[in-house]
Order: sequence, then structure tokens, then C-alpha cells
Amino acid sequence: MSILINKNTRIIIQGITGEEGLFHTAQMLDYGTTIVAGTSPGKGGEWVLNGKLPVFDTLRLAVDATGANTSIVFVPARNALDAMLEAINSGISLIICITEGIPVQDMMKVKCYSEEKGVRIIGPNSPGALTPGECKAGIIPGKITRTGNIGIVSRSGTLTYEVLSALDAKGFGTSTCVGIGGDPIIGTDFNQILGLFEEDPHTEKVVLIGEIGGNDEERAAEFIANSVTKPVIAMIAGLSAPAGKRMGHAGAIIEGSSGSALSKVTALENVGVKVASNPDELASLLN
Repeated sequence: MSILINKNTRIIIQGITGEEGLFHTAQMLDYGTTIVAGTSPGKGGEWVLNGKLPVFDTLRLAVDATGANTSIVFVPARNALDAMLEAINSGISLIICITEGIPVQDMMKVKCYSEEKGVRIIGPNSPGALTPGECKAGIIPGKITRTGNIGIVSRSGTLTYEVLSALDAKGFGTSTCVGIGGDPIIGTDFNQILGLFEEDPHTEKVVLIGEIGGNDEERAAEFIANSVTKPVIAMIAGLSAPAGKRMGHAGAIIEGSSGSALSKVTALENVGVKVASNPDELASLLN
């Protein structure tokens, strides 16, 4: 069992002819993900990856021809707003936005519109989602985890990979791993993914990976206390980061006392969540 993506997910790649789009599409295909097409304005009618996938000028044409239900966005930041709006208007139900550096105002517009239309967005600045053995939708390495019953939700890309590898080394597998993205404005937050894991009968425990900046982890702690019955283990990156410093991206910045790692750890521990200081300790806390 999984959340968001599975073997029946049919994916279109927006920006498939770019270097990043082509590279990661090939990786996803090798994993066994069902990718049905790509889009690139002006290049409709072409085929990529040795004729494996057709390219369409518009997402509407691609969806109508393939029955796709999910889009992965690899377009440049300046084009991401239009790409996501096009996906929403084309009947796509899930958008996974890998692109980083999208202007906050653009993301605010698309977030409001997606909620109005009932379309879920993961990201931006997301590594994507992975359901081991079924679907790799994004850039999370497929070989560092196995099928299991641990749900993973994370703000950090690289740290997610370290945690997956540490869990695999201890024999733990994953139901689904979701990178929600590290930007200030994202489509789907911790609470929404935690709610999906709570409803998933095959997810027995949940790992939450947070970092400095914002108050998403504090709000997640409140949600866990009120709405989650399954064990949650957490790790917060940035305990040693000084005030006003960023960690990797726009969402990971402390302003005054708000968003510090210590405040997040305290909030989670106060509701019974065990918090690890490193990936190996996190794996041990799952026993």
C-alpha cells in the first residue's frame, strides 16, 4: 500500500527535453515508473530517449492522448507558474514540482488556484516521491530503500537520502517517501502528508525530517498530538545553525527566535515524538 503514487500512476514530464528532465526521466523509466509522455513547447511530434517517449507541445494534448494523471515539473523557475497552471487546467490530479527558485508570489497564485480546483501540488523544490518497487516520481534515488511499512515525510532533499540509506542498513523499508519541498510556500505540508499516512493501513510508523526556518514542524507537532495515532520519529537539521543563517534553500532561515531547531525539537518532544540527532540514531529509535 502507498500514498499519492503507485504502479498505476501515469506520469507526464513537463520540460522533458531539458538536461535535467531527460536525465531523471531515464532514471525513472529504468526504475519501472510508468511515464507516458513529455511536453516541451515547440517540440511536439519529437520522440526522446531512443524513441521511448513522445513529446507534445501542450499538456492538454498529452493528457488527452495518454490518460496521464500526474505531472512532474522540471521547467526553469521563470516558466514554472505557467507550467503548473497548465497542468491544473489539463485534468492532472497530482503535480510534483522539482523546480527550485520559483518566486513566492508565483507560488502563492498557483497554490490558491490548485486548492480551488482540488489539485494536489508537492513542492516546489521537492525531490519528489518514491513508493519502493512501484513508482519513483522525481529524483530520489531508487536503490537506497526497499518496500516496507515506514512512511517518510521530509523538507530536506539530501538528508532524506541519508535517512533512507540508514533505515535500509538497519533492515527497515518504506511505504512511501515524500519530499514536501523546502521553499517558504509549498503546495502540501507536513500535516497533510501525516494525515495520509495515518489513513494508510500499511504504514505502521512515520519518520518526519525537518529543519530550521518557518513553523511547519511546530504545527506538525500539534497535528500529531490531535490527529495521529501511529508512532512518529523525527529528526531536525540545523541545531548548530546561528540565527539568521540559511541551510541550503529559501525556506531554511531563522528570523530571531522563530524557526529554530531547538523550538521544533521541543515542540515535538512535548507531544511524545522521539527526536534523533542523526540518521543512524533515527533508525535505532524505530526499533
